[in-house]
Amino acid sequence: MQNHARAVVIGGGCVGAGILYGLTRRGWTDVVLLERTQLTAGSTWHAAGLIPSYARDRSIGIMIQKSIEIYEGLEAETGMPVGWHKCGQLRLAKSAERLNEYHSYMDVHHNQGIRAEMLDARRVKELWPLLRDDEEMLGALYHPDDGHIAPADVTMAMARGARDRGAKIHQNTEVRSVSRTATGEWKVVTSQGEILCEHVICATGNYTRQTGAMFGLEIPAIPIIHQYWITEAVNEIRQRKEAGLPEMPILRDERFEGYLREEGDGLMFGPYERTEHLQLFAEDGVPEWFGADLMEEDFDSVATNWETAIESVPLLGRVGIKANVRGPFQMTPDELPLMGKAWNVPNLWLAEGVPGGILWGGALGYYLSQQIVEGGNEIDTSVLEPRRFGDHANKNWTRPKVREAWGTHAEQHFPGEDRPAARPAKTAPSYDFLDRRGAVWGVLNGWEHPNWFAPEGVEQKNQYSWRWTEKGRYVGQEVRAVREAAGMVEMTFMAKFDVSGPGAAAWLDGILANRLPKVGRANLTHMLTDRGTVLAEYVLARLEEDRFFLVGTPSAERYYFDELARRLPSDGSVALRNVSNERAGLAVVGPKAREILAPLTGQGLENADFPWFGVRNVNLGLASDVRMLRVNYEGELGWEIYCPIQYQRGLIELIHAEGQKHGMRLVGTQALESLRLEKSYRSMFRDMNGELTAWESSLDRFIAMDKGDFTGRAALEGAKAAGVAQRTVTVSIPAEDGSVWGGESLFHEGRLVGRLTSGGHSYTFGHDIGIALVPVELVKVGQSFDLTVLGAPRKATLIDESPYDPTSARARV
Repeated sequence: MQNHARAVVIGGGCVGAGILYGLTRRGWTDVVLLERTQLTAGSTWHAAGLIPSYARDRSIGIMIQKSIEIYEGLEAETGMPVGWHKCGQLRLAKSAERLNEYHSYMDVHHNQGIRAEMLDARRVKELWPLLRDDEEMLGALYHPDDGHIAPADVTMAMARGARDRGAKIHQNTEVRSVSRTATGEWKVVTSQGEILCEHVICATGNYTRQTGAMFGLEIPAIPIIHQYWITEAVNEIRQRKEAGLPEMPILRDERFEGYLREEGDGLMFGPYERTEHLQLFAEDGVPEWFGADLMEEDFDSVATNWETAIESVPLLGRVGIKANVRGPFQMTPDELPLMGKAWNVPNLWLAEGVPGGILWGGALGYYLSQQIVEGGNEIDTSVLEPRRFGDHANKNWTRPKVREAWGTHAEQHFPGEDRPAARPAKTAPSYDFLDRRGAVWGVLNGWEHPNWFAPEGVEQKNQYSWRWTEKGRYVGQEVRAVREAAGMVEMTFMAKFDVSGPGAAAWLDGILANRLPKVGRANLTHMLTDRGTVLAEYVLARLEEDRFFLVGTPSAERYYFDELARRLPSDGSVALRNVSNERAGLAVVGPKAREILAPLTGQGLENADFPWFGVRNVNLGLASDVRMLRVNYEGELGWEIYCPIQYQRGLIELIHAEGQKHGMRLVGTQALESLRLEKSYRSMFRDMNGELTAWESSLDRFIAMDKGDFTGRAALEGAKAAGVAQRTVTVSIPAEDGSVWGGESLFHEGRLVGRLTSGGHSYTFGHDIGIALVPVELVKVGQSFDLTVLGAPRKATLIDESPYDPTSARARV
């Protein structure tokens, strides 16, 4: 075996082969794949091979289309057939909420480049005549370009494509250990010898947790066991083939919770195991004896699925069974792969926890190789970022979350849903205090946080629907309290970092796009990529000349910290600390905020003593070392308050008692979303991300092009010279019985021109507000766009930025 390579891919399934193929397509030919046994020997060989493109998230839809594009080109490139059947896919809607879900998907699918349509029952039965004649449904979603593929064949074709460009594949080569050399290379020790390399890419499927442990990582993924059955030949299918009729689409039905498709002259039925029946595999590592093995059939765990499926497709109960295929494949807590940089480890890349390696293999190969070779992706892939999970994602947390993810796979889900497993994991000291006062809890980065507050007599439970529910009345009351009196918001979940040292100011000035604030002041600033796109957003507070406090979005704690740590100077002049678990957070905002907080501190809160965007270290109530920042996400007079975590329980009680004198309400994050939209504040990973430049996200006022060099400046300079083609703007949308969710396609004169990057209901104005990405030639106040919301036509009208208090006079008072 060779002893050196530029990159080593560990794992020879569809994902590993896809990455090797992707690297060679980008010109890296000195690359090696190591497989412990034979290619496809893991989960690949027994996969069902389904390629469903259904995803409301734009990036996921585009990535799946990339898999299809790659697979469809492999035979012509390599001469190897891949068994691609573009038969389409049908999803039956038998409940009102499922129909709402499919209508909401139709609102967004155009931006993914995907063909889809809604069908009535008559058309469904034309496409799937094996359904019983009187099968009832409300409609169906149809993807004509979906299909299924031969898992081993497509893997072998990508492997050949990579070999043809110079890549090497070593089978029967088990990785035994890894280490870093003094020169910064990886030394990979295998059963066949040692190999040095610059990059290691892990795509080890069921071995994910064992692989992670070799690198000192606890990767939040555990395999689940799934099964499907293949029937004997079905006469009706044979007759269709003899008549030259096309293959029937893959059928999915929310009642029988599974998929049904043609397989040869028979059928394949794959019922989804419910949480209570789901079995996990290799929680403590794959056993030595396990290879290309299958598990024993478990009919009882899905007997109900079978009974229901036979009701809809009666011949399924008459035909004989030829085979049962039951085996493990990886699963993550949110049922999405982990693709990208590993945390705390240089030049280690993950393509792990992939729930459907055949679906994702081509796409992960394309986009991960793009990250490795080119330094970033052409689309926003943050939804797959491995660092989206924090340090709470240990095995004891991952186990029930994985069971929940797959065990509820076929259930009705909703945007913003907070599922109950493995909760509470992280709670602020305020938890019991807020819980007794009606907090309806959500979760971010493991932290419990109030979504909204249920008044006395209202069930303290989240209300999920694609349309409005009663909770909107209570969220609206929270919004009005902030606008008219005051609100208090639990903010302990925020990501919080301390930066200090003699080199701190110069370092931050070089990686952040805004000017550094003066001592005692704060500002909003962004960390950009070399391409001028947005990597991170921070509130940056300057505590002393060389001491800073950074606050960022909760879901990016590990991601942000790791990206900052990678950029630290090597001379030790800058110290970076993650204080997210050390400081609790609260916000007190609204016209009465000053009157509420003033009795609790000796620090003057008037403008002369504490100006807008000011920062002070104070005693507040009984709490010492409290960092008060006169900034907020709500667009009112107010302060964000970050205290040592041990003080928060007493502090919140004191603030609450003062607040009751002034009409203050407890406020949840759903009210925050409405409040920030009324101010046109951009949201990280939605309105700004690694795909859009700072100009496209309309962050101009936060970019100091005249301050000197900073990461991304040259790219922004070039983008401005070339002409910015699109920008985010604010639009208003009439509201009826349901609001926009974000992602909706925007049309002008019948042509697709843009999309909503985020949106929701404005309780102050009584209509929806969206942040929209549109061509610059259409950026003018009053410009209208067409969209649909749950299938109903609406008009979006471009309005001035910050429709609520555009001069921020209320925040400055």
